[in-house]
Amino acid sequence: MKMNPLPLRIGFSSLLFFTSISAWAVPEEVTVRWHPLSFGSALGATLVFGLVGIALAILGFKIFDALIRFSLEKEICENKNIAAAILSGSIVLGICLIIAAAVMG
Repeated sequence: MKMNPLPLRIGFSSLLFFTSISAWAVPEEVTVRWHPLSFGSALGATLVFGLVGIALAILGFKIFDALIRFSLEKEICENKNIAAAILSGSIVLGICLIIAAAVMG
């Protein structure tokens, strides 16, 4: 079965066009920034953001584990599968990078 590549080319071209337009758009200046005013508030914010980040990382791993066909947790703990442990570590690192980027803005 031969497919017509023209619709794909049009779709990719329009995606590239609209993405490039938004990349050149100049956003309004955002002057609202939050900075801790004391050591205590900085420590409190670090604890809150750290706990939220850890909770989101665990939740992300549990969601990923639920979406795949086998249980990574079972493979690591019961079967001592090193490859599954490496995969799990890379998944958690990826989720943490996404969460850190979202928290930093």
